[in-house]
Amino acid sequence: MLTMALKPPWKRHRDKQVDRPGRTPAPGRSIEVSGIEHACAWRAGAGRAVAIPVLLFSLAAICSAAAAEPDKSASKRILMLDEITVTTTGIGTPRATHTGNISKIDGADMDFIRPAQPAEALNRLPGVNIQQGSGAEHLTAIRSPVLTGGAGAGSFLYLEDGVPLRAAGFANVNALMEAMDEVSGGVEVVRGPGGARYGSNAEHGLINFLSRPPSPGGDGEVSVWGGSNDSLSLAGTASTTLRGEGLSTHGIRASFASIHDGGFRLSSGLDQQKGRLRYDFEMPGTRVRTTFTAVNTNQETAGYVNGYKSYEDRARYKTNTDPDAYRDAWAVRAAVRVERDLADDLMLVVTPYARKNDMEFLMHFLPGTPTETNGHWSGGLLSSLIADLDGGHRLIFGFDSEYTDGSLTEIQDGPTVGSVPQGVHYDYNVKALVLAPYIHSEWRLTPATTFTAGLRFEYTRYDYDNQTANNDFGRFRRIADRTDSFADVTPKIGLLHKFTDAVTGYVNIARGARAPQTTDLYRLQTLQVPGEAKSEKLDSIELGARGDWRGIAYETNVFYMEKSNYYFRDAAGFNVSNGKTHHAGIEVELAAPLGAGFDIAAAATYARHTYAFDNVTPSETIRDGDDVDTAPRTLANMRLGYAFAAGAGRAELEWVHMGSYWMDAGNTVEYDGHDLFNIRLDYALSEQVSVFGKMTNLLNRRYAERGDVGFAGARYFPGDDRGAIVGVSLRF
Repeated sequence: MLTMALKPPWKRHRDKQVDRPGRTPAPGRSIEVSGIEHACAWRAGAGRAVAIPVLLFSLAAICSAAAAEPDKSASKRILMLDEITVTTTGIGTPRATHTGNISKIDGADMDFIRPAQPAEALNRLPGVNIQQGSGAEHLTAIRSPVLTGGAGAGSFLYLEDGVPLRAAGFANVNALMEAMDEVSGGVEVVRGPGGARYGSNAEHGLINFLSRPPSPGGDGEVSVWGGSNDSLSLAGTASTTLRGEGLSTHGIRASFASIHDGGFRLSSGLDQQKGRLRYDFEMPGTRVRTTFTAVNTNQETAGYVNGYKSYEDRARYKTNTDPDAYRDAWAVRAAVRVERDLADDLMLVVTPYARKNDMEFLMHFLPGTPTETNGHWSGGLLSSLIADLDGGHRLIFGFDSEYTDGSLTEIQDGPTVGSVPQGVHYDYNVKALVLAPYIHSEWRLTPATTFTAGLRFEYTRYDYDNQTANNDFGRFRRIADRTDSFADVTPKIGLLHKFTDAVTGYVNIARGARAPQTTDLYRLQTLQVPGEAKSEKLDSIELGARGDWRGIAYETNVFYMEKSNYYFRDAAGFNVSNGKTHHAGIEVELAAPLGAGFDIAAAATYARHTYAFDNVTPSETIRDGDDVDTAPRTLANMRLGYAFAAGAGRAELEWVHMGSYWMDAGNTVEYDGHDLFNIRLDYALSEQVSVFGKMTNLLNRRYAERGDVGFAGARYFPGDDRGAIVGVSLRF
């Protein structure tokens, strides 16, 4: 058995170097799709024309002209319309028949990308903009501006094999740090409100990380890579499948990863250790999948670089004004999914799960730099009854339940700074209960037309217990013990029509909602009234089409969304509970073979995210119709790839475009945006040995991963210099 040692959070390294510069699913029965198929749909992206991207398209045209017939070996595409997705219904569904948007990066693509952080892969998809902070820290946008605080934590749902990584109400704004993407079966992303299976947090979108299943014939692989910033990482996986009595089979896969990044800024760095065990059992009429995952993170954090365009100052962008900042976290989780065929057309699915999360970090981004410690343990049950009816109809009845016990402290050891006092700011416990029945239905109106409808009711109850004085302490309001409950109803309807064998269109109308995060309710500021935060609601409509036009696979859609009860923190650090925003845009995904081994693909987004209310304070002015801060209107990713003969490997040139955006809610300070270029290579020396490498920020541009305006003015997380890694993979 593979084992790994997890370094506990309290064993952090303090010696900072401050001077360093499956199987194909049967209809209605599969629980997933293998992430190790070698059909490698090499994904890519596109966007608006700039000088160097024009060169990419010119190269593509030359390659296309050189070959009158498409190269069949290069026809593996990002938009495999027949690929199977599992996120929306929990069972295998062809992407072409999905009512609404969905994007997928399969396991082979994840292996090729080999992302330093998940954002490097996810930002290849339309509508996704994950801004990397220091180390594993990040902020997410999916059909939204980049959201922070409770909104950033609670507006997106992060899953592992359909089970949330964290409890509802106790989300983590840096949630991707708890995912295991180094050994992956793929990732699926839904933009906008999720289906009826998902409630709180599946508001602006969801990300589902799929574990890699055991290989029927058994397999093993170990990879090691290193490069810039003293980075050195090791990952491995091994699996076997055995036949049991009768027609039963047993499969097991063990995977691990150890990541070290020395950090390109002073007094920074990241160490992570991850491990996963997966056990699959199958016998006639019954299928079981058991997963156990553990992730440990120890990070020395570099804070913002202050000052307008300070990321361009080569004397400053590697500095770190918060050399004592750190983040330590660990997470363990287990889930058992059981499928039982009750009849030929009736299946029961139950998934009990449990998890434990703990985190401690220095809040370097706040005055007084307090230390936050939070954690929770939780357990729950996901259950559904799936009935396939005559005529191609389907009904899914589900019921989800979850119980959580969590806590949070915020303590400032340093001296008082203005209205931010030394001492205990917050100390409380919260017990939470979530109950959610739902129904999802699919009705085959004609052989070419399917109508879907779903409804979810979700009840959330929080029991809050204050562990410190009930009073105002500086700017902090510690409220007395109380109970809060929320009831949210989220309907979904959609229509899918197959116009021809090559073109499918859909319209999808949905409501997303989220009960407030516990920090929204109980981490109050003075002048706030307890119970002021309400459930956010997001109403969405999207119209889309997917298909194949003359060898170009595509999916495109337009969307419009309105959000109410938007809860956020303003420039002065006070919470606003009644915000409204509007969101509208168009998203495009394209991919095509070019011949002679070349292929090209694109993902592009144009969207506007605007305030729909006025809020005037001494610190900032929000006007109806202004852009929400950190909401670039244009995002694009384009890749030109080349597949070596006989499937020996792949090379790729990538263009990443980030449009300009306002850094503050008042639309007074702007980040200009940036364009970056990366190259990747993976080449098999033999069946057992492959070498790989990549170079990022090829032109060595000075740019910012993120820019916003804080208490001291403009501030940035600067982007890294040109960097490179090389590595080798051994298969057995």
